[in-house]
Amino acid sequence: MTPIASGSMQLDSFKLELTDIAKVDLRDLHALSMSVGWPHRAEDWQFLVEFGQGIAALDAIGRVLGSAMWFPYGDDFATVGMVITSPRLQANGAGQWFMEHLLGKVGDRNLGLSATHAARRLYLSLNFQPEAIVYQCQGESLEPPVVPLTADCFLRSMESSDLAEVATLDERAFGADRSALLERLFTQAKAVVLIRDGHVAAFAMCRRFGRGHVVGPVVAANDADAVAVVRPHVADHAGSFLRLDTREKSGIFADFLARCGLFVFDTVTSMSLGRGWPPAREDNSLIARAYGLVSHTLG
Repeated sequence: MTPIASGSMQLDSFKLELTDIAKVDLRDLHALSMSVGWPHRAEDWQFLVEFGQGIAALDAIGRVLGSAMWFPYGDDFATVGMVITSPRLQANGAGQWFMEHLLGKVGDRNLGLSATHAARRLYLSLNFQPEAIVYQCQGESLEPPVVPLTADCFLRSMESSDLAEVATLDERAFGADRSALLERLFTQAKAVVLIRDGHVAAFAMCRRFGRGHVVGPVVAANDADAVAVVRPHVADHAGSFLRLDTREKSGIFADFLARCGLFVFDTVTSMSLGRGWPPAREDNSLIARAYGLVSHTLG
């Protein structure tokens, strides 16, 4: 393995060139993620390419053999994801090459990512710090148990007029402004809000993704509110494949997911470079918590 330049790399008998991921055919990106067993549809790739930025590695005949993307939230934070190397490259250090090139592109932003077991050592070598375990809960969902609401709140569908309040709540939980992402998700997701004292106290979105549907983001101040906004989505998709990625290992919310047939299938590790991510809950002003991720890639 001999580096040639920042935008190219010699691997054994063939050379890789980097290109803007927006220039790559979605069918080729879909084939790349399928080659490593990831569930993304071509439509999922399209959403990511339209929202984020990234690079792809091509061989001499134009085959896509690797990718890496980043998703800026404001000027000081971004998530990193879709870091994929085809099976033929995984033993040749291509993942580190992608990441080093990406780190040169994102500037001084603080970064967060979800590390698979296979990639964790790579990110540690680049000074990313482990923060929390993410539990990928999925399965054929069951009819959810009845969970009565308290008298001081009610559920309804999210409206466009809720977006500003939802974005503020999400920023407290996530640690960065994701209003642009939430606006995009709102156009293709079903969303539920919990209203208390005339304000949005919790919300959950659900959209098509991978093998079925995914619930996320889910933001609430406590387990009971998180259960309340997730339950309608589970009821809507009872009997079909559903997924929710959460950092909740135990407690009321985790137990609720298991009762709905969403069992832990796999785990990844939330990691950060720069400031810690997600934000700690030591500050009493932090009244929101991310109970469900948008995705491993988007946080």
